[in-house]
Amino acid sequence: MLGEYRISGRRASEISASVERAVGEGELEPGQLLPPMRELAAQLGVNPNTVASAYRTLRERGVIETAGRRGSRIRARPVSTARESIRADIPEGVRDLSKGNPDTALLPPLRDALLYAAERADATPGLYGEEARDPELVRLARADFDAAGVPDGPVAVASGSLDAIERVLAVHLKPGDTVAVEDPGWGAMLDLVPALGLRAVPVAVDDEGPLPGEVERALRGGARAVVVTARAQNPTGAAVSAQRAVALREVLAAHPSVLLVEDDHGHGIVDLPVHVLAGAGGGPWVFVRSVSKGYGPDLRVAVLTGDAVTVDRVRGRQRLGPGWVSRLLQRAVVRLWTTGAVDADVVARSYGERRDALVSALAERGVRAHGRSGMNVWVPVADETGVVARMLYAGWGVAPGARFRMAAGPGVRVTVSTLDAGEIGAVADAVAAAIGPGPEGEGRRYG
Repeated sequence: MLGEYRISGRRASEISASVERAVGEGELEPGQLLPPMRELAAQLGVNPNTVASAYRTLRERGVIETAGRRGSRIRARPVSTARESIRADIPEGVRDLSKGNPDTALLPPLRDALLYAAERADATPGLYGEEARDPELVRLARADFDAAGVPDGPVAVASGSLDAIERVLAVHLKPGDTVAVEDPGWGAMLDLVPALGLRAVPVAVDDEGPLPGEVERALRGGARAVVVTARAQNPTGAAVSAQRAVALREVLAAHPSVLLVEDDHGHGIVDLPVHVLAGAGGGPWVFVRSVSKGYGPDLRVAVLTGDAVTVDRVRGRQRLGPGWVSRLLQRAVVRLWTTGAVDADVVARSYGERRDALVSALAERGVRAHGRSGMNVWVPVADETGVVARMLYAGWGVAPGARFRMAAGPGVRVTVSTLDAGEIGAVADAVAAAIGPGPEGEGRRYG
């Protein structure tokens, strides 16, 4: 069962450490079956409850997964290995289109905003016990949510959208609970769920967002939460359409206890309207917006709203951890927001022109690609590793789809934010050549 490796330890902490150490060193491989608890307890001469406690710890840390009578196995991808490590090293001289970063030329200068925040802090230093949220940021965020049709609710501030989502999942779910996630989807989200001791169930998507039938299947299967990207889904560029939103609301309404997490990933960089799902099921919900894409990834600020209980839990747990998001950063965001430092229409048009041009150029070459919104284009392929390697040889670095998928078919992600108009044709030529003739260029659902 375990080959030559022998689990050791007398206490639960020692047993779990023994397993985790072996996984990290490669002595226990993904998918390997662990001994039944009573059998391992007999081998180690300990109480079965001790082994049960060790296995519970390993599940909570995302090292193993348990499937009832089928036993416990090492997770197919232990969460100690982040998906970010699944990448091709970009050699010197190769244009890197793999990172998913915004166009730095479209980001606002931060000096004046940070100086404004520093001057306010000098005049009135922030101290312990004060309000954690900048009141002007809360006011602006709530007005923005209202304009988008997001239901009324209190506002919280987090250190980016992933931090917000992690806090929401942590205050609602317990280890072993299932979360429905988009597939392909944001690699960080696919890492986060098992890292919290939760089980991710894939939900296929198309250009208009998660497929209602897939969401229904996941919820009927026991998923206690569903995470939906409203716009600029990473990696596919999907955006929830008005028609899809209606269908998804109907599904959610039939499952009122399910936690809904909406991430408006395209806020500030997308000109498509947002079609809000929040409130459809009558259960717990949050709607998250980050400033990272519009103002810069290093401004770790996100605002979220939701039902009162959820937001109160998030803020309560936050007070016990970091306490608050730096009010210096919050005030800098307020300054950028109120001075119109970024013209969202200009940014959206810039990304849209490059994205649409690449999708069209690929179509002309017989390659079906997806990119309805945002800064990324998703290209389904048959031989993901081969395409990435051939693209590198041609002088272009793209992201392997393995970073973003669970059950979905292979593909590559191309970030258009650094592309010039004159480079579009060359990139399309390289992709078409890397894919080669055959069914890879044919259109099909990428979920």
